[in-house]
Amino acid sequence: MSFLSPRRLKAKIGPQMHLHVPFKVGMYADNPRWSNPDLDPIPPEKRTWGGVDYWAYWCSDMLAPPLASTVSTVMSLGFTARETIPIVFFGFLICSFVITATGKIGATYAIPFPVVVRSTFGMYGSFPAICIRAFVALMWTAILCVQAGNFLQRMIEAIWPSFIHFPNHLPDNAGITSAELLTFMLYWILQTILCLMPIEKLRILFWVKAVVVPPTFFALFLWAVIVTKGGGPLVTGHMKITSTYMNTAYSALTGLNVIIGLFSSMAVNMPDFGRFSKNRLAGGHQFLALPIIGTLGALTPIFVTSAHSYLWGSFQWYMPAVIAKFDSRAAKFFVSLSFMLATIGNQVAAGSYPFSNDVTGLAPKYINIFRGTLFISLFCVVVTPWNIIKNAAGLLAFLSGYSCLMGPMAGCIVADYYIIKKRKLNLHELYTDRGIYWYNHGVNWRAWAAFGVGVAPLMPGFAKSISNDLDVGGAWKLYAFAWIYGFVTTVVTYIAINHFFPQTVSLIDEAVYPPQKGEITTPSSEGQEVDLKDPAVTVEKEIV
Repeated sequence: MSFLSPRRLKAKIGPQMHLHVPFKVGMYADNPRWSNPDLDPIPPEKRTWGGVDYWAYWCSDMLAPPLASTVSTVMSLGFTARETIPIVFFGFLICSFVITATGKIGATYAIPFPVVVRSTFGMYGSFPAICIRAFVALMWTAILCVQAGNFLQRMIEAIWPSFIHFPNHLPDNAGITSAELLTFMLYWILQTILCLMPIEKLRILFWVKAVVVPPTFFALFLWAVIVTKGGGPLVTGHMKITSTYMNTAYSALTGLNVIIGLFSSMAVNMPDFGRFSKNRLAGGHQFLALPIIGTLGALTPIFVTSAHSYLWGSFQWYMPAVIAKFDSRAAKFFVSLSFMLATIGNQVAAGSYPFSNDVTGLAPKYINIFRGTLFISLFCVVVTPWNIIKNAAGLLAFLSGYSCLMGPMAGCIVADYYIIKKRKLNLHELYTDRGIYWYNHGVNWRAWAAFGVGVAPLMPGFAKSISNDLDVGGAWKLYAFAWIYGFVTTVVTYIAINHFFPQTVSLIDEAVYPPQKGEITTPSSEGQEVDLKDPAVTVEKEIV
C-alpha cells in the first residue's frame, strides 16, 4: 500500500475523475476500489462526540414513531402494561449489549460498518452483508415518510380544519388518499433537503430533538394518565393473549423479538456513528442509554394506546390516527409538529444516513453519501410504503422478518472481532486489494457458513409469518425468538468452524489504529511514496 504525491496522483487518475465520484479521492488514493472520503477513517479533528452527544443521539433515535408503533404492536399480542414494560426493558437491554460491542469497533478504528464487515466477511464477501443492511434502511425510511406525512396532514388540519374534507380522487385500492399523498410529497421534499446535508451539520438536529421531543412524550403521558384516571383497561386490566401462538411464553418471546427487532439493524451498523466518538465510546453509561431511554419513552405509547381504548373504545397503535381525534387544534398542531421533528431525526439517524453511508462500500469509486441519499429518497416514492403499514400484523411480520438476518450477522461480527481476532485489526489492510482480509477469492466462507446455520432454521417461521396457511410443522416455533436464536447459534458456529478450519492470515500480533488527536503523523514528501506496510509506519500506529 502506498500514497502518491499530489503531482503523481493527478497524473495517475486525474483524467478519469469526471466519471467517478466528483469529490476528492480517498485517503488510500491508489485503491479507489475500496476507498473514498466518505468511507475512510474519520480524522481526529472530526471525532468530537462525547457521552452526552450519544445520549442526545439515542433520544433522537428512540423517541420517535417507530417506538410507539412497535410497543403498541407488542400490546396487540394481548399484553397489558405490566407485561409490556418488562418485555421492552429486557429487549432493549439485550440489544444494547450488541450495539455497544459493535459500536466500539467503529469507535476504536474510526471506520464505518461497510469497512468493519470486510474484516469479518472478506472484501467481496462484505457486499451481501451491506445489501442486507441497506434493505432494512430503505424500508424504514420509506415507512417513516408515510408516518411523517400523516403528522404534517394533522398540522395542516389544525390550521385549516377544512383540509379534513379535502376531496379524494384516488381509488380505494390505492391505499392512500389524495390528501395523504399531497402531505407525503410535501414532507418528502423537506426530508430530502435535510438528508442531503452532511451529517456533521445535522448534529444540531439531534440536540434540538432531544430538547423538544421528550417534553411532548411526557405531556402525552400525563394526558393519558389524567383522562383514564390512572391508566385505563390496557394498563390496569388483565392479559388476554391474542397472538397466533395462543401461548403466554411464546407470545412474550415474540414481543421480545419485536422490541429487539426495532434496533437490530443498529446492532450491526452502530460503527457508522461510533466512529465519531472522541473517547472510543468509553464509559458504562453508553450501555445504559438504550434501555433507560427506550423503557421510559415506551410508557407514552402504552398509556396513550390505553387512553384511546378508554375514550373511543378501540385499540389504536398508529399515532397520527390518535392525534386526529384530539379536540384541541393547538394540541393537534404542536404534538404533530413535535412528532414530525422526531421522525426527521429518526429518519436521518436510522435510515437515510446509514443507508447512504453503507452503500458507499459497494463501489466507493462511483458511490458516495450524496448519491446514496438521492437513491433512497427516490425509493421512498416508488416503493409505495403506505401499503406496508396498513395494520399491526404487517408491521410485526416485517420487524420479525429482518431480525432473522440481523441477529446472525451481528453474531458473526462480534464473534470474529472479540473472540477470533481478539480486537486486533490492521486498519490499512481493510482498504487493500488482496490483503490479509481477502480470505478465499475475497470471501470469508467461514463467516457465511455460520450465518447460514443461524438463518436457515428460521426460514420456515418467516414463511409462515407471511402466509399463516403454510404447514411447516413445529419449525415455526423458533421464529418466536429469531434474533436471540440466530445470534447465539451463529456465534457458537463461527467459533467452532474457526477451531476446526483455522486461518491465521488475518490474525495479527499488534493492532494498527488511526491517529489520535495530538499525535504526530509522518507526511509523505513531494514525489515520494510511503509504504503503509513498512514497520516503521505501522508500529507508530498512524495513518500517513
